[in-house]
Amino acid sequence: MKNFDNSFLTDGIEYIAGTDEAGRGPLAGPVVAAAVIFADDVTIQGVNDSKKLSEAERERLFPLIIEKCLSYSFSVISNGEIDMINILQASLLAMRNSVDGLTLTPDIILVDGNKGLNHSIKSIPVVKGDSKSFAIASASIIAKVTRDRIMKDLSLRYPQYLWAKNKGYPTKEHIAAVKEFGPSRYHRRTFLKNFFSEEYLNQLTFESIPE
Repeated sequence: MKNFDNSFLTDGIEYIAGTDEAGRGPLAGPVVAAAVIFADDVTIQGVNDSKKLSEAERERLFPLIIEKCLSYSFSVISNGEIDMINILQASLLAMRNSVDGLTLTPDIILVDGNKGLNHSIKSIPVVKGDSKSFAIASASIIAKVTRDRIMKDLSLRYPQYLWAKNKGYPTKEHIAAVKEFGPSRYHRRTFLKNFFSEEYLNQLTFESIPE
């Protein structure tokens, strides 16, 4: 994975940022993206696509990535903004914001997926980049751990949705809970159309959604 990143190094390219997001599929909660820059000689044993790692492995790697990287940043886009601009645009915005939050300016950006970023810095989309690029994989771990922690914190206020377990993804238990208790203010209304009528969703206001 490190060799993949280093293949982009040239006389004009010193700092390579990898960026990835977590949380495109859940019914509730934000989408979170992260960006990371490493020195070209830094590796961390075990870094991989966050989806291929256990929660314990991600938690172990999280502080190592932060310790050994030159710079990292993450960005959180709320469920409300996801509903306004759609999940694709929210994911791209989160990744762009995370890059902008880096304390070092990258010379190039490796982006997980098939779309580059609308950015003044050249970005290169890498399909399945979290399985190919060390920087993207590291960013995926930071994004995933950060988002999971957010959902665990929210689960303390909304235990009925089992977010500590499902992290907001549409598991059978989560869907059943939404049907029983109704949506919370952290649910993505545009994602709930498969479970509730448009008329019902349009009647919901911020004040009427359970606290």
